[in-house]
Amino acid sequence: MYDIAVIGGGPGGYASALYAHNFGLSVALIEKDRVGGTCLLRGCIPAKALIESGHVFHTVQTASEFGVTTSDPTFEWPVAMERKTKVVEGLVNGLSGVLKTRGVETINGFGSIAGPGKVTVTHDDGSTSEVEARNIIVATGSAPSSIPGYDPNGETIVTSDEALEWETKPERVAIIGAGVIGCEFASFLADVGSEVHLFEVQDQLVPGLEPEAAKVLSRAFRRKKVNMHLGVGVGAPEITDDGVVVPFGDDSVTVDVVLVAVGRKPMTDTINLDAVDVPTDRGYISVDRATMQTSADGIYAVGDIVAGTPQLAHVAFAEAIAAVTHIATGENAAVDYNAIPMVVYTNPEVAWVGRTESQAVADGYEVEVHEHGMRGVGRAIIQGETGGTVKVVVEQGGQILGASVVGPGAGEMIHELMYLVGFEALPEDAAAFIHAHPTISEAIGETLLTSAGRSLH
Repeated sequence: MYDIAVIGGGPGGYASALYAHNFGLSVALIEKDRVGGTCLLRGCIPAKALIESGHVFHTVQTASEFGVTTSDPTFEWPVAMERKTKVVEGLVNGLSGVLKTRGVETINGFGSIAGPGKVTVTHDDGSTSEVEARNIIVATGSAPSSIPGYDPNGETIVTSDEALEWETKPERVAIIGAGVIGCEFASFLADVGSEVHLFEVQDQLVPGLEPEAAKVLSRAFRRKKVNMHLGVGVGAPEITDDGVVVPFGDDSVTVDVVLVAVGRKPMTDTINLDAVDVPTDRGYISVDRATMQTSADGIYAVGDIVAGTPQLAHVAFAEAIAAVTHIATGENAAVDYNAIPMVVYTNPEVAWVGRTESQAVADGYEVEVHEHGMRGVGRAIIQGETGGTVKVVVEQGGQILGASVVGPGAGEMIHELMYLVGFEALPEDAAAFIHAHPTISEAIGETLLTSAGRSLH
């Protein structure tokens, strides 16, 4: 009998298996595909590898502004895809090796719960086996959602799964949904020369993002010639000899392919949670967030399937640590969901942490907000990236509640602000620390000085 059986080998699952090593626990990791999950195989890693290729192409295109003369660059789509695959394979192989080194037994097959402490594994050849464990961690992840009329067919209507395997660059693309996934694909495809139409039923990019940050991203998208259709819904598509007609309002566009990017849904409907009396709501599992334990003793859930938590790999990592800590010690290692950094890997990048201004007000705080643009930041001027901004939300007379960054390296810069939010820092304390000059991060320092009531520039 194992100490832990983990169903699902994505970030939540493999992190659970790896972290259990710290306590000497025996683990069986059950995965129907390869370890890595959506993030490593069909999401974060391959998408960001392609985005980086697009960013490099854009950099070369604008090299003459920096005194570097080149011939007109071409984007070799097959080469970029090959590089993406190499990145993924290298990480998958590395992960498999680490799991083996840590003594994790990886079992290939589809896991479903047979009862308390029991998991039935259905293998590729149809045979079954049973795994017994004192505890079960469910980490089955999520799959792309769709909308009526836009059921993916793998060719003219696709999800991000298929888009990451496109054999050739699509010349005309409609992206439905301007959330994180939609905006990242829009940014990448525009950088490599595709005609992009981006649809969002709400009135801004990345709904829920600080409006100021969304406006900066919108300006950048307009420069990239992304056709943004905000505040409108789409009608049923029509497939013609010329492509796919996507109607919206009184207008329509014709594209080669439609990418549906309207979020992700939890994959829990086939793992037999009824066998342990664990209920779901639209597929999501409610847990005690201090321990990640479900309503059933010894049954835990982590990652994209957890109700009310962000569907992010790094959140799954933290939830895995919480679950394994409780299993091993009985103690709590609760995730601080208020201090989770969020990043959109567009060009420019967008990142935020904590409460937005509107969220803080809704939570009953009286707030002050302070911003600093990149136009006066020396390093931003040097890099030719002055369109960004930093915004900090502060409780009047109190702590830093949240912050957002738009600009080069925003995904790295946000972690400084993550610590300030997580430690409930006061602006005057944070403003006392010095930022190196010239750096992009000086924009954070300037914003904190303003928040402390003593601006510099």
